[in-house]
Amino acid sequence: MELNDANLQTLTEFLRKTLDPDPAVRRPAEKFLESVEGNQNYPLLLLTLLEKSQDNVIRVCAAVTFKNYIKRNWRIVEDEPNKISDADRTAIKANIVNLMLSSPEQIQKQLSDAISIIGREDFPQKWPDLLTEMVTRFRSGDFHIINGVLRTAHSLFKRYRHEFKSNELWSEIKLVLDTFALPLTELFKATIELCQTHATDVNALKVLFSSLTLISKLFYSLNFQDLPEFFEDNMETWMTNFHGLLTLDNKLLQTDDEEEAGLLELLKSQICDNAALYAQKYDEEFQPYLPRFVTAIWNLLVSTGQEVKYDLLVSNAIQFLASVCERPHYKHLFEDQNTLTSICEKVIVPNMEFRSADEEAFEDNSEEYIRRDLEGSGKDFRFLILECQLKTYRNLWNILTFLLTRLQ
Repeated sequence: MELNDANLQTLTEFLRKTLDPDPAVRRPAEKFLESVEGNQNYPLLLLTLLEKSQDNVIRVCAAVTFKNYIKRNWRIVEDEPNKISDADRTAIKANIVNLMLSSPEQIQKQLSDAISIIGREDFPQKWPDLLTEMVTRFRSGDFHIINGVLRTAHSLFKRYRHEFKSNELWSEIKLVLDTFALPLTELFKATIELCQTHATDVNALKVLFSSLTLISKLFYSLNFQDLPEFFEDNMETWMTNFHGLLTLDNKLLQTDDEEEAGLLELLKSQICDNAALYAQKYDEEFQPYLPRFVTAIWNLLVSTGQEVKYDLLVSNAIQFLASVCERPHYKHLFEDQNTLTSICEKVIVPNMEFRSADEEAFEDNSEEYIRRDLEGSGKDFRFLILECQLKTYRNLWNILTFLLTRLQ
């Protein structure tokens, strides 16, 4: 397929037909697109459409079609034909990052996913300049571009949380750290300063706090396998700012929605995860910072309401507290009588309640309710029935048992 106006027009017409609710129109269009997937320049035609089409619906459709095409065809399977030509692969990697960062958010997310799929197969050996190209965009000052980079990096690096240790993995993480850790830290500090500068601008704060949440997720991924020397050397910068964000209460970021977590809750939830990671895996290095995090997190717990939007935050905060109180050398942090009473009365007992929101969720779809809990995806509910029995209740019981021994 040549890159010409006629083919672009034909592709546009078939993409539009794939959106038709009539199966007699939609299915033949889908089959046609499947039939031309193997043609050279097909993915480049899609990229050209999503860049230059005047119809936003077609642009989004092209972006989704391209992502699904990459998902089905990018991996090269041994003893099977290459489904994408080498020329197309090279052209895609040469243009997709810039195209992703210059696209509207709806399209940007689709292309970011496509980059992540390509990166899992080709990074770093077959795509060595990917990180360098992304990091240079931090200097743009445009947080639409910066968040696109952060979102893509998060998709690339989050697999470090579950990969088995290997020399190949260590080599890749070292490459990532050498290229990414310092720019990420500088961006973190600059974003914190911008939050202070724009403390009264709600629109600016929403963008900046989205960035901070993504940065915090990247911190977790890059520190999961082992404590990198860079982050150990810069622990003061990260932990001081994390603590400051954990204790921040900006009225402009509070939401009236009782169901969906706001940006502030999402950021604090991730910081609780980061603190728990360090407390569990790097407690010797983290020990100087731990008391202030314990204080901040239990203050957060005793002041957080029962609304569903706080479920993830409360869950992560309790996980942190549970991981700390189980360790003998942290017992002194829980010896104050007022602290123990406060945690029992304001954290443990209220959070063992089966709320009306939990009951409604169970009544609406009991199978989905239980399935999400068994799969571990019920974390955004505070206490599902089985979670009380299997996981969260156990953590609360551990805390309560420990605290009661201190009260005796």
